[in-house]
Amino acid sequence: MAMTQSLVTNRKSFMLQIIPVMLCFFAMGFVDLVGTASNYVQKDLALSDSQANLFPSLVFFWFLIFSVPTGMLMNKIGRKKTVLISLIVTAASLFVPAFGDSYAVMLISFSLLGIGNAIMQTSLNPLVTNLISGDKLASTLTFGQFVKAIASFLAPVIAAWGATTAFPTFGLGWRALFVIYAVISLLSISLLAATPIDEEKPDRATGIGECLRLLGRPFIFLCFLGIMCHVGIDVGTNTTAPKIIIERLGIPLEEAGFATGIYFIFRTAGCFLGAFFLRSISPKLFFGISVSMMLAGMAILFFCDTLTPLYSGIGLIGFGNSNIFSVVFSQALVYTPNERNEVSGLMIMGLFGGTVFPLAMGYAADAIGQAGAVAIMTIGVIYLMYYTFKITMIR
Repeated sequence: MAMTQSLVTNRKSFMLQIIPVMLCFFAMGFVDLVGTASNYVQKDLALSDSQANLFPSLVFFWFLIFSVPTGMLMNKIGRKKTVLISLIVTAASLFVPAFGDSYAVMLISFSLLGIGNAIMQTSLNPLVTNLISGDKLASTLTFGQFVKAIASFLAPVIAAWGATTAFPTFGLGWRALFVIYAVISLLSISLLAATPIDEEKPDRATGIGECLRLLGRPFIFLCFLGIMCHVGIDVGTNTTAPKIIIERLGIPLEEAGFATGIYFIFRTAGCFLGAFFLRSISPKLFFGISVSMMLAGMAILFFCDTLTPLYSGIGLIGFGNSNIFSVVFSQALVYTPNERNEVSGLMIMGLFGGTVFPLAMGYAADAIGQAGAVAIMTIGVIYLMYYTFKITMIR
């Protein structure tokens, strides 16, 4: 009887800890609003593709700057406090557009959003290891990505609602999305701050040079490139899917924006199902199937010009890309159990792919149309296919 009560108490304690952490994953998904928001800003300010793609590129530029220092910061103040800092910066970024949607204002907002998300993604994933370990880590991180994907999916829905609703939004229009997510960020701050989480203290402090030297390990470097490609494809599809629909079918943005919703519906479903599949299927096999789906989706986007096949291609990419991050990230953490903070920083620095890919895609789209943007993303898918066959560490 006493043992049963102990198990119930432990489970209750675990749930009280994991729920605020999962709400942080929801807040992590706010970064994906950049695709939807940049399309509305492009329309409002009459920007070219290369100019508009500067917004997502700017968001993910900060991952290059802040990821490794955040790993060092975690060693000094702990993971939970670092996550709280990230949530505060994220909330601030989301309140900025309430003051206008000029080019300068949106640059400031997206910069702060990128900084906050860089700190959050570096610190939140290792924080999960204080609650979950072993073979359940990948599936738990995948469930966190599922929660994150819900926020990503809701972004274009809320933005379209704000742009078209007769309900009063105080003149914010599609920017009501930012204020709603800002309020949720404040709630996340309150809950996490009130949640006790035990953290092990690091054995030693590390410097930037020592962290970067970990990239000299071949497996870690391949994981780093894998994260770059995953995020580049994610941000690229998020941003480009509506533009493909507009270019080929002449549909207005308010309707074409549903393409982003399709992407996140399938990415959300993929994360949800992946959390179960990864408990029973080899991650390497699941990874290979996921990448094959992405490759098929890219082929459809490249060659098709009718709505249903295009939606199908976008859905395949969303479902396939949904679990790439959690598999690669968890394997990197398992590979370096004594340097998880540092490796987490390096892996999140790989989100810099969200800068590289959109910039290249913008120039390619300006030159030859959206097929050029799809070709850039396909390069990333080909690397992930190579990663599947090359890496035997995935198990």
